Amino acid sequence: MARVVVDVMPKTEILDPQGQAIVGALGRLGFSGISDVRQGKRFELEVDGTVDDVALDRIAAELLANTVIENFTVSRAEQ
Repeated sequence: MARVVVDVMPKTEILDPQGQAIVGALGRLGFSGISDVRQGKRFELEVDGTVDDVALDRIAAELLANTVIENFTVSRAEQ
């Protein structure tokens, strides 16, 4: 078994209201020096050797990410 990590983030041109809310909360809590936060999603998949990189990219593009407004990366994690 291998672990595959899919990170999904909003595209840079897309407004990230959750990230902006976090920036505001950080300021109210007294944390300074942070000007931007982007909030995304992380998926961890346990896969066997029969799942290839093409299939993993399709899974990410068709199910895990909304490719109109999000970018994704797929990487195999060390066990």
